[in-house]
Amino acid sequence: MTEDGARPPGLGTGDGDADLVACVEPLLRSAGVLDRVSVVRIDGAELVHAHFGAGPDTVYEIGSLTKTMTAMLFDDAVDAGEVRPQTAVGSLLDLGDTQAAGATLAELASHRSGLPRIAAGLRHRVAVLTAVLRHRNPYTAATPDLLAHARAAKIAHRGRFSYSNLGAALLGEALGSSAGMSYPELLRRRLFQPLGMTQSTAPLVPDDLPWGAPTGWNRDGSREQPWTLNAYAPAGGVRSTVNDLARYVRAILDGSAPGLDALTPRWPDDDGGHVGYAWFTHEVGGTDVTWHNGRTGGFASMLAIDRGHRAAVVVLANTAVALDEIAIRVLLRLT
Repeated sequence: MTEDGARPPGLGTGDGDADLVACVEPLLRSAGVLDRVSVVRIDGAELVHAHFGAGPDTVYEIGSLTKTMTAMLFDDAVDAGEVRPQTAVGSLLDLGDTQAAGATLAELASHRSGLPRIAAGLRHRVAVLTAVLRHRNPYTAATPDLLAHARAAKIAHRGRFSYSNLGAALLGEALGSSAGMSYPELLRRRLFQPLGMTQSTAPLVPDDLPWGAPTGWNRDGSREQPWTLNAYAPAGGVRSTVNDLARYVRAILDGSAPGLDALTPRWPDDDGGHVGYAWFTHEVGGTDVTWHNGRTGGFASMLAIDRGHRAAVVVLANTAVALDEIAIRVLLRLT
């Protein structure tokens, strides 16, 4: 039971494609999903849905799946000649002569900048931990705070993979600075509008949320505050629907999405696979699966793509549980 007395309602009733519902329902129950879930499977021209207590237009926080969008904006900007992979972030953001200033945009996009996962200062880490323990949003830093975090950061093992929300946030801020607009506006103009993703947004602060914006649950059944990530939005601040993400995936599969080269695996990650610009690629049962997941305080997401067979699976939930295996099993029909 949550502090306010609310109880998670339990996994909703399944609706949609009967085979897909039957396939994912036991997997979702095993994962500990407590409320709403939306699933879409794309296989060539075929697209089927399964929803539990939700629908195709139910809004979810997609967390770090946002990083793939930031990365595609970056690759698109490279294609347009606006920035180069070797562009130093300090040439676009006020980072002075600090260690972070020399990190390239390509290093930020591929988690090879050497920046820490989040700001390393003790005060900031305590504030983040306190917010998480209280089921509150830990990412409230505005742009001046983000830049201060970056200036204070120590670079370690530059060129080696090390996952960094700080780096992804700086990348998005730098792209916005280069284009002369905010990160949410950049997303809207260059990704959401062209792909018809009309229900996707990147709210920066609570006032940007509509009345009654969906909230979610942690895996223990506590209700979580919405996460609006402010300057960290490029690392995980998008809210979207399974309908919009199906449009995103289809554009990737048919080659019409901007910044497609972001998916190309280039460097080793720390788990036996490779990373491109944000996107991961791992071999699973002889198939190269390109993927990214996301998790906030009360939501989870997973997108897995088999580009060779033009297939993909998206799973969204308003419970912060691992969805990776579910999406991959459905993608490769391993259930």
